[in-house]
Amino acid sequence: MPLTGRDLGAEEGDAIALDAALRPLDFSDFAGQQKIRERLEILVGAAQSRGDVLPHLLFSGPPGLGKTTLAGILARAMGARLRVTSGPVLERAGDLAGILTGLEPGDVLFIDEIHRLNKVIEEYLYPAMEDFRLDIIIDQGPNARSISLNLPRFTLIGATTRAGMLSSPLRSRFGMVNRLDYYDAATLAAIVKRSAGLLNLDIAADAAHEIARRSRGTPRIANNLLRWVRDYAAVHTGGRVDLDTAIKALAILDIDGDGLDEMDKRILEAILNRFQGGPVGLGSLAVAVGEEPGTLEEVYEPYLIMEGFLARTAQGRVAGARAYHKFGLRPPATQPELI
Repeated sequence: MPLTGRDLGAEEGDAIALDAALRPLDFSDFAGQQKIRERLEILVGAAQSRGDVLPHLLFSGPPGLGKTTLAGILARAMGARLRVTSGPVLERAGDLAGILTGLEPGDVLFIDEIHRLNKVIEEYLYPAMEDFRLDIIIDQGPNARSISLNLPRFTLIGATTRAGMLSSPLRSRFGMVNRLDYYDAATLAAIVKRSAGLLNLDIAADAAHEIARRSRGTPRIANNLLRWVRDYAAVHTGGRVDLDTAIKALAILDIDGDGLDEMDKRILEAILNRFQGGPVGLGSLAVAVGEEPGTLEEVYEPYLIMEGFLARTAQGRVAGARAYHKFGLRPPATQPELI
């Protein structure tokens, strides 16, 4: 799909090309999410045996866990063309109509951040998903009339980081909903080793594990850290990455042994010191650390909550026991009830 809005600079374009090069191309190269992989392989086999397209699929979960990668793997497995767009890009019904009418039989349409679709555009999707039909209104007022265009059978794959914001009518039209979870360190270490091989990088096993351990359970972050460690090693060690090199490189990024970066620690310190451990409202916390509330909720909180550094209560956010221990403080005997 052509780029819109602005042209990519050479450096940004190279980064995107490198990201694409590191993406697994088939299920055998995709590490983690075992249950989801098994379901999808069954769907592919069944669809191929019938000579049919895949059902519409929804992938949810935090950013960087492989939703786009899985869409590409599915399209490749089905021998289909992958068309990629995103919810915010589709501003008018005509934008969606142009994409849908340009599909060929069996195509896979991937809509990232599908929860951000305009509600009017979302309603155009309903007949397209159910009946492979696009209803278009022509003219206005007394002369308005509706025409229906038949669409080729296609598969819609939606991805969202905010499944709760998806409307019930849209969610119900997906044949299968899959939630991707964070990866464990062993799986991420395998991903780091695979990516290092593709980058022709000589990396020790304990260095790969250290990078994985600090990657917040997210393959995208693991690959980003690996590229930084590679650059550091190219300057300081002639390209060889051992454990000491990885630790020194990650220290420059202020990423500690728990995978927490500067903003993570700023959030925890604000709750512990300014708000006496909480509870504190999301808006107040955002002001205290100088970040948007949505960014805190979508980017930082999931990992902090999963690792026990932060908790949500009916009254607001509170520091978890691990946060107290990390900063050498004693946790309170009781905490507000979690939600």
